[in-house]
Amino acid sequence: MPSSSAPNSQHGSRTERETSGASRRPWFERVSFGLALLLVSLIAGAFAIIFRVALAFVMQRASGSASIVAAFSTAPAWVCVLAPTLGGLAAGSIALALRKDAAGQGVSDAMEAVVLGRVRLSMRVTLAKSLASFLAIAAGGSLGREGPIIQLGAATGKLIGTFAALSSRRRRTLIAAGTAAGFAAAYNTPFAAVLFVLEVVIGVVALDVIVPCLAATALATALTRAAVGPGPVYGQREFSWVAPSELLAFAGLGLVAALAARAFMLLLRAGEAGFRRLPVSPPVRGALGGLGTGVIVALVPNVAGNGYEPLNALLDGTPAVGFVAVLLVTKSLATTSSVASGSPGGVFTPTMLIGGATGFLFYALLHRTTPLALGQPGGFALVGMAAATAATTHAPLMAAVMAFELSGDYAVVLPLLVATALATAVSRAIASDSIYAAELRRRGVGWELTLEGRRITGESPAPSLRPPPSVRRPPSG
Repeated sequence: MPSSSAPNSQHGSRTERETSGASRRPWFERVSFGLALLLVSLIAGAFAIIFRVALAFVMQRASGSASIVAAFSTAPAWVCVLAPTLGGLAAGSIALALRKDAAGQGVSDAMEAVVLGRVRLSMRVTLAKSLASFLAIAAGGSLGREGPIIQLGAATGKLIGTFAALSSRRRRTLIAAGTAAGFAAAYNTPFAAVLFVLEVVIGVVALDVIVPCLAATALATALTRAAVGPGPVYGQREFSWVAPSELLAFAGLGLVAALAARAFMLLLRAGEAGFRRLPVSPPVRGALGGLGTGVIVALVPNVAGNGYEPLNALLDGTPAVGFVAVLLVTKSLATTSSVASGSPGGVFTPTMLIGGATGFLFYALLHRTTPLALGQPGGFALVGMAAATAATTHAPLMAAVMAFELSGDYAVVLPLLVATALATAVSRAIASDSIYAAELRRRGVGWELTLEGRRITGESPAPSLRPPPSVRRPPSG
């Protein structure tokens, strides 16, 4: 990591004043932080509600159904092709307006902001990219809605922490808490949200972060549940595994899901490289990506949106095996076309669908070719969902707890732990970087995870990727 021993003198003076001021008024600092944490949590929860309700409202007005999949299932083929194309065009136009500011603003930037105490999480850019994501998803793009919700939580933490003149350490904690609040509000999974911050963003357990994150996720989840209902996002289910030997099958699923998740990550990277080579402007690139997604949606409407509806069907164990195989391939291609062409949005939920489809197909294969006693296909879909998530994020505990919170079924805890642990081990053996760390490394920042937490191992000298002198400083605390 480049030396920062001689930062801007004006900024250094301000940091000293800020630190000494905080030490003279610790009670006021704690009260300010508590109020800021409350505000960040409520804003993150409210934004998640607004984003979700607005999407349902637009789909209801446009098609008579709040479900994106149902809307595109009944739409003419030309609408299925045209709508994602226009959505990609709109998203690309916003990216063009933002120009260089459009880079980042995702989980990787939250990682850099929390761990290193730098990176400007611009609220203006976050809101603009949230609008772009909303338009792309509403138009049928294969994107997750969790992306803008998590980003808004982190950017809100940065904005309010700066406005309240909190110390650098508390601002970084507030960004972490905002990230957790956004995650919890998006999925109604407060425990998994805290683990997401600890395993993915920070990489080490820190009490200074755990307590604020617990409070933030509790507040954001309570607000979300009051508005959209208290139950698990995918409904309450009861799965069972019929014999201890079935754990071997779940272990095998962990290995297979890891390979499927890594293949999906490679496909995304290849798609991004291919679209970058096109000599066209961001709006045209977005339109081309939307066109590719639209063609797939016209053939398989279930790939539209974030994958919520088909994943629900997989957990119910109702789809035909042939259809699930087609869904696995087409969802991977559609998500790559949407994301790689520049439309902002999350890949977290699409990854869960890919893992769920892998688990379902793995169950079907074992059921037909082995004498093993097996439970329900939905249980394998749930474990596959968690295993693929663990493989892409390198966060096995978060993935296992999240699947448990999404289903509300304690019976699958052991299969979840076995599958996510093996999926993470295989994924890390193939490539040391998670999907977020890989993004940072492409931007010139390398991470190494140690017992003390994340440590930077390399940084690109490219000025476009470096923060300005006013924020390029050693992290305090």
